[in-house]
Amino acid sequence: MILWILLALLTALVAAALLYPLYRHSGEVEPDNAGEVAVYRDQMKELDRDRLGNLISAEEAEYARAEIGRRLLSATAKNELAAGGKAKPSGWRKFAAVSVVVLPPVIGLCLYVMLGSPGLPDQPLAARLANPGNDINLLVAKAERHLAENPDDGAGWDVLAPIYFRTGRLGDAELAYRNAIRLNGSNAARLSGLGETLVASNDGVVTDDARSAFEEAVKLEPADVRAHFYIGMAQEQSGKVEDARKTFEDIARASPPDAPWMGLINEHIAKNGGKAAQAPVAPPSTLGGPTTEDVAAAQNMSQGDRMEMIRGMVDSLAEKLQSDPNNIEGWLRIVRSYMVLGDRDKAMAALKAGLDHFPPDGNEGRQLVALAGQLGLPADATSSQGATPDLAPAKGEQTRNAPDRGTSAQGVTAQGVTE
Repeated sequence: MILWILLALLTALVAAALLYPLYRHSGEVEPDNAGEVAVYRDQMKELDRDRLGNLISAEEAEYARAEIGRRLLSATAKNELAAGGKAKPSGWRKFAAVSVVVLPPVIGLCLYVMLGSPGLPDQPLAARLANPGNDINLLVAKAERHLAENPDDGAGWDVLAPIYFRTGRLGDAELAYRNAIRLNGSNAARLSGLGETLVASNDGVVTDDARSAFEEAVKLEPADVRAHFYIGMAQEQSGKVEDARKTFEDIARASPPDAPWMGLINEHIAKNGGKAAQAPVAPPSTLGGPTTEDVAAAQNMSQGDRMEMIRGMVDSLAEKLQSDPNNIEGWLRIVRSYMVLGDRDKAMAALKAGLDHFPPDGNEGRQLVALAGQLGLPADATSSQGATPDLAPAKGEQTRNAPDRGTSAQGVTAQGVTE
């Protein structure tokens, strides 16, 4: 009820503001030739003064009076005609006033009754938070509310930190990462996330705090490509060209030739005076990988088109594994591909499905376990016995692309993802 009263008051205020110009009295507007009439009247008075002072003869005074009178009558007639013309549109003013007052509220009310839900009761915030559905904003609000009541829940801060980062809430992301590190302890993922947040907060500059976080991450996880990359960026930005080139060359030597980040690493090697390594061209694959022509075409695509092409290849590989799961090379490729695309959940699902078909104590299973260790995935859990889970995204679903998870969009190619 209060809402309707407020809406009615706002409507009345807007209508009053619109009606004020229409109801101003026409007499308030001075005629366009009012100055001309005043001039003629002054000339009549001046003519009388000249005649009394014998400055003009009686005959000349009469001629002048007649001419001034004629002009005065003409100007007065124009004023009356203008006044009469202004009085005529009063009917239009009334019509405009009625339209302003009646039509917008009536149209708005009709649309609300047709398209809205006037009988739907208000849903309090608590009820919406209890059932957030897929609304990311409500999910974040629910997590924030939980952390406000339980600030020492390290798992909650661990979950929120990357979400804050992806949504651009860099100050909140930094606080969340620091709380997660304080409560859960340091690991490479948290330290690299904190460092990357500090870099983003400073417009791409690797500050001393960020560099310290990346160096700690490297101590805990020497194979963390993302941390090594930002250390090289810090050296490059501080003018240490030799150190930066060595760091990027070390990354290139430790990475597979077809690693998706090699394009970006080669750019920085060349920028610092080194020679970029050449990535090999993969032969056509029966597992859904790109042909030589696909790789060449991908180099000329925009980043968005390239990622769509990559996702299509990954989906095709997932479908092939659904029908032919006894292919270790396919499982290795799809786990690596999902991690490159930033979809850790699907990478975990693929890893578990692969370990169902290839036990960890076998040769093939050991390959999956080794790959999981390289990518930072837990390989000790296996999926429940049964059918292989559906790895391909549902219709309309888009693969999540986490920011800089050990790679860069500039370095992602079709060959690098599916190989």
